[in-house]
Amino acid sequence: MKRVGVIGGGQLAWMMAGAAAKLGVELVVQTPSRDDPAVSIAAGVVLGAIDDATATAQLAAQCDVITFENEFVNLEALSQLVAQGVCFRPGLESLKPLLDKYHQRCYLQKLGLPTPQFAAWDNTWQQALKERDQNVPVSFPFVLKTRRHGYDGQGTFIIKDAQALNAALAQLEDSQLLVEAFVPFERELAAIAARSTTGEIVVYPIVETQQEQQVCQRVFAPAKLSAVIAVEVEAIVQTLLDSLQVVGVFGIEFFLTADSKVLVNEIAPRTHNSGHFTLDACETSQFEQQLRSVCGLPLGSPAMQSPGAVMVNLLGYEQSQSDYQAKRQQLAAMPKSHLHWYGKKESRPGRKLGHITVLLEDAQQGEVIASTIEAIWYGS
Repeated sequence: MKRVGVIGGGQLAWMMAGAAAKLGVELVVQTPSRDDPAVSIAAGVVLGAIDDATATAQLAAQCDVITFENEFVNLEALSQLVAQGVCFRPGLESLKPLLDKYHQRCYLQKLGLPTPQFAAWDNTWQQALKERDQNVPVSFPFVLKTRRHGYDGQGTFIIKDAQALNAALAQLEDSQLLVEAFVPFERELAAIAARSTTGEIVVYPIVETQQEQQVCQRVFAPAKLSAVIAVEVEAIVQTLLDSLQVVGVFGIEFFLTADSKVLVNEIAPRTHNSGHFTLDACETSQFEQQLRSVCGLPLGSPAMQSPGAVMVNLLGYEQSQSDYQAKRQQLAAMPKSHLHWYGKKESRPGRKLGHITVLLEDAQQGEVIASTIEAIWYGS
């Protein structure tokens, strides 16, 4: 497998460039805009929407195998390409239980893996909730999510009362929705794992993630965990990847409660923001692991090369077309820092413009370093 097609041309595809060069692999991306980050590093580009199967057929004609940068695809349309011999990794059968968040929850439940309580949203509950009807399977506070196409907190609402519910439903209109019990978690964790064509699995060090307005802001690697919790998380990851017969990289997010219960939050069937630290802190990055797995190569070591690392997302905080060069230079001057700037043309609040990873001799320094980065980026 020497030419890999990637559906999606954002920063996740862009960050495959170094690994592709190392492995002698060429990348061809399918993406809707020539301004998308991965266009600049690709050997070829097919312009088309992520769910445009006609564009994917053009992509397939130029590639040995196709993988995914995001999950906003049309599986039914892509299945026709599989019938014609197109190779997708991960396979469409692996993706099928995951793309709809309600189906994802049902799949986890079937495997006996721990999740928050959940149900498909029923609009008839709205009045009953206002009246505190005990027959309704949810109660305030709860979480309301779109079942498809939500990311970075988009399409996710924490519903504390009837007023918040009305506001959320007005925004969501006719979307299919999932409702979940609100989990008063103590910490959020994430694990990046890869599975090869031979069934080999590697799991990266488990990390702690911190969100602001449901967008990942900081990642601390490794997370400070008891051995019991770490073993439980890794067992869940192994069970999930083997059950799905995955080939590729997955990111799995977890809640950890005050009484040490681990609950699966969400599964991303691709490289993930919580694994960006691997570019600079691990022997094999998640992006190299993705290419190794889909190309049929042995997986690399996920071991960290420093005692700790902190990754901070550089999020847009204004409407602007600035490249923030002065702030970037200041961040890049920090000791043992690695700055990745995605080259996006426009900044807007919450948009991921880049990230910085700082390698740590003492993992306890992570919070202080993260605060320093954010003071430079957002201003004191």
